[in-house]
Amino acid sequence: MNTSIKARRSIRKYQPDKSVTKDQLRQLLEAAMLSPSACNSRPWEFIAITNRTTMDEIVKAHPYAQMCETAAAVIVVVAIPQEGRPMGYFPQDCAAATQNILLEAVSMGLGTCWCGVYPIEERIASIRTLLNIKEPKIPFNVIAIGLPDETPAQRGFFDEAKVTYLD
Repeated sequence: MNTSIKARRSIRKYQPDKSVTKDQLRQLLEAAMLSPSACNSRPWEFIAITNRTTMDEIVKAHPYAQMCETAAAVIVVVAIPQEGRPMGYFPQDCAAATQNILLEAVSMGLGTCWCGVYPIEERIASIRTLLNIKEPKIPFNVIAIGLPDETPAQRGFFDEAKVTYLD
């Protein structure tokens, strides 16, 4: 199994004196854009943030994004709902892009924490206003990024009871 999958954790404390470079952000965003999407629709845009004031405003706007206080960067995944074909698949597509960011970060020695925005209307409204995201685009999530200052235990595990094999 890919070691990044087993090593991935939600990091909520970062080393505040360590930065994330523009090249590192670009590498994470490239990984995101290599993810699959329905009919290759790529219904996403990304906002890469290293501005401390903006990250502090995200902490105020999102009740579960306190880890952005010590994060060196934030990526906001912005969903673009599709009209026609393939309608309705943007949540799966943006989640796949997000997972690619999380796994690429592990391979780079960085930590991340995925903070959901969509589908909670209050969070959508607050992040939309803060970052000036125009409808029909939807702020999908906030991803805190930085050099980890903690090592949480693994929480996920394989559960055979959740599997049905059809031979």
